[in-house]
Amino acid sequence: MKLNYKRTVLIGMAFLSICAFWQMYDNVIPLILKNTFHLGETITGAIMAADNILALFLLPLFGSLSDKIDTPIGKRMPFILTGTGCAFLFLLLLPVADRHGSLFLFIGALFLVLLSMGLYRSPAVALMPDLTPKPLRSKGNAIINLMGAVGGVYALIMIRLLVGSGATPDYFPLFLSIGLLMVVCVAVLFFTIPEKKLRAQMTEETEMPKDSAPVSTSQLPREVKRSLLFILLSVALWYIAYNAVTTAFSRYATHVWGLENGGYANCLMVATVAAIISYIPIGILSGKIGRKRTILIGVALLTFCYLCASFYTSYHGSMNLFFGIIGFAWAAINVNSFPMVVEISANGDVGKYTGYYYTFSMAAQVITPILSGFLLEHVSYRTLFPYAVVFSVLAFCTMLMVRHGDSKPEKKQSILESFDVDD
Repeated sequence: MKLNYKRTVLIGMAFLSICAFWQMYDNVIPLILKNTFHLGETITGAIMAADNILALFLLPLFGSLSDKIDTPIGKRMPFILTGTGCAFLFLLLLPVADRHGSLFLFIGALFLVLLSMGLYRSPAVALMPDLTPKPLRSKGNAIINLMGAVGGVYALIMIRLLVGSGATPDYFPLFLSIGLLMVVCVAVLFFTIPEKKLRAQMTEETEMPKDSAPVSTSQLPREVKRSLLFILLSVALWYIAYNAVTTAFSRYATHVWGLENGGYANCLMVATVAAIISYIPIGILSGKIGRKRTILIGVALLTFCYLCASFYTSYHGSMNLFFGIIGFAWAAINVNSFPMVVEISANGDVGKYTGYYYTFSMAAQVITPILSGFLLEHVSYRTLFPYAVVFSVLAFCTMLMVRHGDSKPEKKQSILESFDVDD
């Protein structure tokens, strides 16, 4: 049985568009809220947390709904098409609101964009396992994540090229480039992937094994539950640190380092590219020293880079080295943290434990923009990296308490499987 690489790449077009949008969203929306509408950092952080709050409700809701419906074009495709079309229309309202200084229109359009993205995010992610035999889903997930990385790099390039100069740059070309990418990607997906036909072929050709009966968390041994709690706390803590930096970095780089015209995108692009090329060596390292040690190395490297960045009063080219290390470190954490949670649930309900993982990571991303935004506004912009250092250190400490879920991964059948990040 071999993976259909061409089909998987085409399925990944939806995820590519999603990642491009979120890369642009995290970098540009805070600048508009600050520079155009002059909102304080706390309020800006609260608005930036809205997408994660909505995600806590929308992702499981629409994912579940897409499981239950059946249309001539499939289960997932109606949500993907509708969500993308609505997101494109509402996305173009944002630069219009920015140009006219209408906060009411901007917030209204932003809410509708987030609602549209929530409509199709889960169905788009579910499409790959729907159309990929279970033994091949690791390879399929690797390709999907690489497609997402391409989307993120595209957005950073567009930010660098299309964000105009001056105090009030025109963001319409940037938003249009992201919107058109979303439409083109989903159009390619729709016309090349006949979801219902392929699903029928899957049913005929592959008989998927049924999942074992779920075991409740209360049935886990006490020491295993303790490890589960500490790994989930670690997930929350390193997301609190990392998400604070990614959400506020465009403002920090502009205000503290004096970078203009989207220059901050260079650092983020270095981190993204470094993460992409790190998956293979991380897979090798994890196989030799284990998941927990690899994660601890990643958290330690993050802490070191955040600490070094806190001493820079202006931008210097050496920062690119630190952001390259950050990309490697974040990849080391993500490649291994989710499998550790699932390893603990080896005899239980994997879906339930996946929910635990995303509940803690999403909750962290709700809290940290507000908390870090309060410090940025009422103390100093220079608190950003020390803030990240504190929570990274806490994550390192809680990770030291984990005693389970550290089974060394099996030897990879191909280099591609080293890219599997499962989140």
